[in-house]
Amino acid sequence: MSATPEFSRPIRVDQIGKMGISNPIAANAVERAALMQRFGLLALDRLEADYSIDTENGFIVARGHVRAALAQPCVATGTPVPERIDSDFILRFVVDGSDVSDTEELELDAEDCDTIGYDGQIIDMGEAMAETVALAMTPYPRAPDADVVLREAGVLSEEHAGPFAALLALKDKQ
Repeated sequence: MSATPEFSRPIRVDQIGKMGISNPIAANAVERAALMQRFGLLALDRLEADYSIDTENGFIVARGHVRAALAQPCVATGTPVPERIDSDFILRFVVDGSDVSDTEELELDAEDCDTIGYDGQIIDMGEAMAETVALAMTPYPRAPDADVVLREAGVLSEEHAGPFAALLALKDKQ
């Protein structure tokens, strides 16, 4: 069995129909510090969400909005690259090991929502929000001065190091 996630907000499946329309959650300072370490962030000043959750065609579906303020290290310089995430989400929870293709169609296409497995008893909206933010983060953040720093370090641009660089060099010699 896996350890409890850094930002855990477990919900028993039998309580879902009794939940309100809007359910707010927010990570506290300790949870944000642990998530910073897990995701290699330099800062995580905010992580919060509002969501509604219900069952639809045998699935548990959560719809809502997630907000985060964070900073990742620039891939070239290591300096902080601030980022704000302010995004709607739709999550579909399916029991681990179940064959989703054999169940009734959800009114959403697979591209419209992320699918998260769970044990059949408890879903964790905190962990789901942490994963949603991780997927929304810029994959290769670059500081505004990254190109200058790389050039000064002698790193060639894609244009000068790519497969057509030799052809370009020949053209320049004529």
